[in-house]
Amino acid sequence: MSNVDGLMWLLLILGPFFFVQRRFHRETQAVLLLITRHHEISLALFSLLFFPGVLLHELSHYVTARILGVRTGRFSLLPTPMPDGRLRLGFVETAPVDFVRDAFIGAAPLLSGGLFVAYAGLQRLKLPLLWDSLANGSLPLKDALAAISGQADFWLWFYLAFTVSSMMLPSASDRRAWLPLTLAVVMLIGMALLGGAGPWMMRNLAPTLNQAMQAIAVTFGISVFLHLALLLPVWAARKLLNRITGLEVA
Repeated sequence: MSNVDGLMWLLLILGPFFFVQRRFHRETQAVLLLITRHHEISLALFSLLFFPGVLLHELSHYVTARILGVRTGRFSLLPTPMPDGRLRLGFVETAPVDFVRDAFIGAAPLLSGGLFVAYAGLQRLKLPLLWDSLANGSLPLKDALAAISGQADFWLWFYLAFTVSSMMLPSASDRRAWLPLTLAVVMLIGMALLGGAGPWMMRNLAPTLNQAMQAIAVTFGISVFLHLALLLPVWAARKLLNRITGLEVA
């Protein structure tokens, strides 16, 4: 059981992450639209708000492609409405390549963003103090919050960690090579199991993989906390603007 608890925590945290991230994006876009009353201006402000996360996302694609020897084309950080109603905040064009390198290029923002969020949350924001307070009661909650928020550059690191975590997920086009790579890995694992390598894999590979899953779960957990801390005030602001303006955003 100890070799799969990382996967269990990851699966438990992914649902809340997707919910709060998408809900925050919708609420933020609604607030900006109610304030500006102009669709293009609200999209520009939304893109500006998340610019650090978008910048790291697209740079991760670009740098990884260059490292892997893949030619790159146009590079954009400008928001573009898509025909299906989604908002594309940026893109990097890359030449067609094998699915292994394509998968690594697509996953690059998740890796770089995850590393940044983990560093910011654990080292700069000292969020383990909050966890210790809630889980163990080793420190009163108000003292933990005061210690966390009283740090130098707290709001800067909070903002950067939030925007990066909100933009670190690969898009559908980024994930296009994940399925064939996953199938290839599953086939290799199956062949190894049939060859009798199961016990060796459990002893040598499973603990490392589990630690990786634990680290990813911690990163998403930090992101959930950051989004939840902002979701309620943004939701309240949207409700107040609904009453003041008499308008609703579908």
